[in-house]
Amino acid sequence: MPAKRKSKDYIPVTVPFSAESPSAKASRAGDLDEKSTIEISDWANRVAWTDRMLDALTVGVRGGKWHALIDKVYRELNLFVSARKVVGKKGAAGVDRQSTEDFSEKEIAEIKQLHEQLRTGTYRPRAVRRVQILKPGSKQTRPLGIPTVRDRVVQTALVNVIEPIFDNEFHERSFGFRHGRSCHDALRVVEELLETGHVFVVDADLQSYFDTIPKDRLLALVSEKISDRRVLDLVKRFLDQSVLEELREWTPESGVPQGAVLSPLLSNLYLNELDHRMADQGYVMVRYADDFVILCRSQEQAELALEEVKRFVCEAGLTLHPEKTHIVDSRVKSFDFLGYSFRGKLRFPRAKSHRKMVDTIRRLTSRKSGQSLEATIAQINRVTVGWFSYFRHCTWNIFDK
Repeated sequence: MPAKRKSKDYIPVTVPFSAESPSAKASRAGDLDEKSTIEISDWANRVAWTDRMLDALTVGVRGGKWHALIDKVYRELNLFVSARKVVGKKGAAGVDRQSTEDFSEKEIAEIKQLHEQLRTGTYRPRAVRRVQILKPGSKQTRPLGIPTVRDRVVQTALVNVIEPIFDNEFHERSFGFRHGRSCHDALRVVEELLETGHVFVVDADLQSYFDTIPKDRLLALVSEKISDRRVLDLVKRFLDQSVLEELREWTPESGVPQGAVLSPLLSNLYLNELDHRMADQGYVMVRYADDFVILCRSQEQAELALEEVKRFVCEAGLTLHPEKTHIVDSRVKSFDFLGYSFRGKLRFPRAKSHRKMVDTIRRLTSRKSGQSLEATIAQINRVTVGWFSYFRHCTWNIFDK
C-alpha cells in the first residue's frame, strides 16, 4: 500500500496540555485541574497532623523549627495507616525476605513492636537490598534499593509527619513526587513558556543524582526545619543504611537509595535551593525530581542561567553530565523533558520512550513468556493504553506512521 502523501495544506495538530478533550480529562480523573491548587491541609495525613499543627504551618513556629515530632511518628494509628499503604503497594521483600503478605498476616504484632522500638529509641533499620534494573529504552542498568517491609512502614510514618513541613517551602515550579502535581502539569508549564517566546532551553542533566547527594549537607537541610533530635537521628539512620548486593554489604558514603520511601522527599529538599535561587534571579526553571529545564528568551540569558546552575552544582557537591547538558534553540533543534521531545510547534515521544514501549511489547509477546493468549492480549492492552494516554498530547500526525 503506497504511503500517504502530505497535502500542501498539511498542518501538524496538537492537543495542548492546557486544553484537553472531555475524554482525556475523564481518563485522568483525580488529577489536578489546570486552574486549581491543592493546599497542604487537603492532603496532610490527619493521623499525624492536627488543625493546630496546620495553623502553625501557615503562621510559622517559634524559632522557625519544629520540635516534639517523634511521638507523631510512632503513634500506632500512624503506623497502622502506613502499613496499609505499604502492603497495598505490595513490592518485593527486603534482606529479611519478609513479604508484604507475611507482614500483613501478623500486622498488629508488627505495629506494636515498631511502636515500642520507636518509642524507646531501639529501632534499627536493616540493610537495603540492592538490585540492578534496566533503564527505560536502554541496555544499561541503574541500582534500585529495596528496604524491608518494616523499614518501609517506618519511613512512610516518618514521611507522613515531616513532608508537610518541607513541602510548604518548595517552589511552585517543582512538580516531582508532590501531591496534586503531575508530569503533565510540568509539561503544561513548559508548553506555555515556549508559546510566549522562551525558546532557548538549558537542558541539564545531573549525573547519578540520587547516588551522589552529600549526606551531611542533606541532614543539615533537614535540621534547618526540625529540631527534634530523635527525628533527626531516625533520618540519619536511614541515610546511613548499609547496602547488600550479591552477598556483599557496604555503607555508601553519599546518596539516598532509589526505591526508599523517604528518598523522593529528601531529593526534592536538596534541590529546593536551586529552584528558589534561579527564580530569584529571574530565570524560569521547571523541575520534576532531578529532571529540569530552564526556558529563556535569548541565547545570552540561557548561557547566564547555565553558569548559575554550574555554580550551584559545584557548591552542592553534585556533577553535571558534560555530554547531556547543553543549550538548545528549540525552534531548530529538539530537547527532551519527561518523555516528550519538543521542537518548534511539534511534540512527540522521545526515542527512548518509544523503544521502551516496543521492548515491553516484545517481552510480553515472547514465546518464553508462558502466558495464555488472553493474558498476553490483556497485558499488551494495558501497556498500549497507558502509553498512548501519557503521550496523548503529541502532535497527532506522528502516529500516522
